[in-house]
Amino acid sequence: MLLVRNIRLPLTLRDPDAEAVAKALRLLRLHRSQTSHCGVARLSVDARRGKPVLVYTIAVSLPDERQEAALAGVPGVSFAAAPQYRFATGSAPLMHRPVVVGLGPAGLFAALLLARSGYRPLVLERGPALDERVRAVARFEVTGELDPNANIQFGEGGAGTFSDGKLTTRAGDPLCGFVTEAFLAHGAPADIAWRQKPHVGTDLLRGVIRNIRAEIESLGGEVRFNTSLTGLTVRGGRLAGITTTAGDIACEQLILAVGHSARDTFAVLHRQGLPLECKPFSVGFRAEHLQTDIDESLYHGAAGHPALPKGEYQLSSHVGGGRCVYTFCMCPGGVVCAAASEAGGVVTNGMSLHARDGKNANAAVVVSVDGRDFDNDPAKAVAFQRALEQATFRAGGGGYTAPAQTVGSFLSGGGELALDRVQPSYPRGVTPCDLGSLLPDELSAALRQGLGDFGRKMAAYRAPDAVLTGLETRTSSPVRLVRGKDDLQCLSLPGLYPCGEGAGYAGGIMTAAVDGVRCAAKLMENFAPQK
Repeated sequence: MLLVRNIRLPLTLRDPDAEAVAKALRLLRLHRSQTSHCGVARLSVDARRGKPVLVYTIAVSLPDERQEAALAGVPGVSFAAAPQYRFATGSAPLMHRPVVVGLGPAGLFAALLLARSGYRPLVLERGPALDERVRAVARFEVTGELDPNANIQFGEGGAGTFSDGKLTTRAGDPLCGFVTEAFLAHGAPADIAWRQKPHVGTDLLRGVIRNIRAEIESLGGEVRFNTSLTGLTVRGGRLAGITTTAGDIACEQLILAVGHSARDTFAVLHRQGLPLECKPFSVGFRAEHLQTDIDESLYHGAAGHPALPKGEYQLSSHVGGGRCVYTFCMCPGGVVCAAASEAGGVVTNGMSLHARDGKNANAAVVVSVDGRDFDNDPAKAVAFQRALEQATFRAGGGGYTAPAQTVGSFLSGGGELALDRVQPSYPRGVTPCDLGSLLPDELSAALRQGLGDFGRKMAAYRAPDAVLTGLETRTSSPVRLVRGKDDLQCLSLPGLYPCGEGAGYAGGIMTAAVDGVRCAAKLMENFAPQK
């Protein structure tokens, strides 16, 4: 495949996709009839100079790959071989089928690769199947009745199910293509193959997850819902089995993909003496602006043009004390969601539908914390998160109402919520509060400095009526279960593969899914498929 890059076109064209293809063919001196495929591979927007332009990469395939190689020397053209995914399998027999704990992105893709390769995995998920989970989340939003195992953190699909469904990553791992192909094969929108910032949306992502699980089951895998891991059985220094809320299971190969909020599982691992360490994470709040303000900040006079995607951004600021304040998980046209998973704690997050057609945009605005804040004690890191969430619950007045204030009030050190153009979308309702009082003084000061810096970079952040809703504490896992760099197995327990966000090795849907594939592939290298 040939990639013709940096084709820049104005917004004024009637059909910019067709013009980009035509321009690529002219550069290659080819007629469309000479190609076996010609289409958009990537589309982004360059709005840096105040006049947005569309920037295309066009993919061109020829019947003879040797012809492609000959054209790769044309300026702006590169040759990309089609990725091949080959996973080696070992010869040692497995006494029991491999077990995957957790059905978020990491566990889902680990199980998918194992199932496709003939290993017939057993998958345990502490929460319910997706339809029941969706009903539990809707019930919580209306009544405040929290199910600790069926919520925005737990259940089929993991925390990413209730998100924007972003597939963006900077990892550059070839396995990203494997994950993207699986998403496409199971119903994700076609544009995730070529958008610079691909997203599925929480509405479409649910169908994709159901379809992947159906493939796992059709290939001999088994999924058991409402089943939590409660312990590990060790014999002779190796994994021999697990205990669960549904009974004991013999198991010598376990992929542990429990997600970043499985605090009870972290405690089990800690008690059993496994090597847990503190991992940096971040805390802060959700900032909501009008989506039109975001679009105008990014696209200026071109805002609202139908060829432009909804505006999205990523901001960061290095502040005192070696900390960084940054935006995270920005959701264009989305809502702030109630993401608690423990009684008496308030947690915020963000999500959006594929259309991103809501009135508000939201993003986490967070400040980094690390082991120095918790004496490098993993238990203290988890306790820090929990204490913030409980303080937030109390500040909201109970019932999972969230504390909130306007940006102007936060920057001035007040506690007012003078609502104007931006109406908060958090479903349980909000109550006025000085959000800075809920955090250690150093962190509050860092967030104020960061917001000030953001306002100098982006006009929307100078709007005093933007709404901050708190707190956001689950940006990533506060702990890491240490594993070997080569075999990906727990350093002190062979047969256990710490995997994904909860184990501290991923940050988002794509990287978690890739880590699941990587762990499954390592397991497969040593063992033969099930007969």
